[in-house]
Amino acid sequence: MFYHDKKLQYKVRVEKPNPQFARALQQAIGGIEGEIRVCLQYLFQAWNSRGPQRYRDMLLDTGTEEMAHVELLVTAVAMNLEGASSGLVDEIIGNNTMMKEVMGGMDPRHFLSGGLGAMAADANGVPFNGSWVVSSGNIAADMYANVMAESTGRALATRLYELTDDAGMKDMLSFLIARDTMHQNQWLAVLEELGHGDMRNVHPIPNSFPQDKEAKEFSYVFVNTNIDPDEPSIGQNRRWTQGQSIDGKSQFREEKAKPYGQEPKLGPPAAEGHAQVEQLQHAGEKV
Repeated sequence: MFYHDKKLQYKVRVEKPNPQFARALQQAIGGIEGEIRVCLQYLFQAWNSRGPQRYRDMLLDTGTEEMAHVELLVTAVAMNLEGASSGLVDEIIGNNTMMKEVMGGMDPRHFLSGGLGAMAADANGVPFNGSWVVSSGNIAADMYANVMAESTGRALATRLYELTDDAGMKDMLSFLIARDTMHQNQWLAVLEELGHGDMRNVHPIPNSFPQDKEAKEFSYVFVNTNIDPDEPSIGQNRRWTQGQSIDGKSQFREEKAKPYGQEPKLGPPAAEGHAQVEQLQHAGEKV
């Protein structure tokens, strides 16, 4: 269950409303790098968690915190839209030819659908997509997904910081950037713990599958698909082609791409699938 506090986690202050910046902030709400994504990702990982209880508790804590970050950004969008309504409504109703000028980079749905409020969508108005949420059931894989989510989220927040000269917005974004710093380190700390002091020990993921069941001759080979004959087989500064593998279980090597399989030959189409007559009569033939 959840509890809430009507006060925000951090202060939100807008010195001068900016509908265009409100639109940009939508990316941090409903975009693939946004807070809805990480909120649901951490909560689903927690709800699906099997194993040590402390990981479930941690994910619940952070997923709930991310909900508070959605609240911060939704509030910031609404505050950036304040004051946009009076002239906007007059011009939309009074002169449709002015629509392009009226919007001037503003998302029209902030008025049309949101009544000057935020939406669960990105900066282009595309609704949030639940397929972005990663909850694999493997805690190591999930932690790497979380590091990626926090890294791209922090990159987005820093870009938003550079887009605005509003001191209040910069202050709020500096808080969100700082929390992303913590969360990146938090997920890496879990990986370090899972690796008994060295996160490289979690590899290969999943570590519960016996490696003697994989085709081990291919496990640590970098396949070079570059057909340029002047390209050296092994160049400098390519750690992934030589030396000990990162998991410490073998040696990296490199080989030019070559086929190990056969040319596929498929049977004729199913009659009830209604392919063309020529496909049915000459399946697999070189005609």
